[in-house]
Amino acid sequence: MTDPIHPPVPALGESLPTDMEIRALALADAAPWRELYKGYAGFYKVPMTEGILDRTWAWLQDPTHPLEGLVALSAGKPVGFAHFWPQPRPLLGRDAGFLDDLYVDPSLRGRGVGRLLIGALNQIARSRGWPMLSWVTAEDNATARRLYDDVANAANWVTYEKPI
Repeated sequence: MTDPIHPPVPALGESLPTDMEIRALALADAAPWRELYKGYAGFYKVPMTEGILDRTWAWLQDPTHPLEGLVALSAGKPVGFAHFWPQPRPLLGRDAGFLDDLYVDPSLRGRGVGRLLIGALNQIARSRGWPMLSWVTAEDNATARRLYDDVANAANWVTYEKPI
């Protein structure tokens, strides 16, 4: 996936920078991606180390690893990202898409960047024959949930985590 992706236009009321582009993450995005990913981890109050950054970036650059990434660019500068992967869905007998991380620079939130990233991922899902996309967010992430409630249906599932 090397061509820019042109997702649907944002909903009325959202004003995007006119020079927005969504494309696959590239090697040249490493430094700005690292800063954005630190912001993402900080938002969720998850400690971030250079080792985690190195490993996650390596996964994103490894064509044999299932994790992939998109980047949103404004004036050629990365301002947001989406990480995703195929998720086996045994009850469907096929893979679906899972959006693992979505983050937009706080200065551009509410302007349609996240919507463009989800739109681009929707196009990828269709091209791969995935029957659905799913993702989770924190219950108190009101900003993201406004977008998610507008572009998808809330699932009727409760998520559990068990540290090992």
